[in-house]
Amino acid sequence: MTTKKFLAAALAALACTAAQAQDGAKLYAEKTCVACHGKEGNKPLMAEYPKIAGQNAKYAERQMLDIKSGARANGNTAAMKGVMHLVSDAEIKALSEYLSKLKP
Repeated sequence: MTTKKFLAAALAALACTAAQAQDGAKLYAEKTCVACHGKEGNKPLMAEYPKIAGQNAKYAERQMLDIKSGARANGNTAAMKGVMHLVSDAEIKALSEYLSKLKP
């Protein structure tokens, strides 16, 4: 790979990351995450709902995927199950990345 192609690929990856983070914030509102977890992910509607701001991205992604698939069905996952079927795997990844950057 030439230096020029490498730089172009690196710039495209950075642009994708910035767009993904912006999409994460938009998705957080559109997919109604804000309703239960709070505007910044750190003030949940109910005490038993988790604070998700600052959560490790891979962990958050795995939890959402497991809730969506039914592999995780404990605690308050029933509330999430009703929403997760509306969220694509790519959107889950964007949401996870967004959440990881929020202040706990």
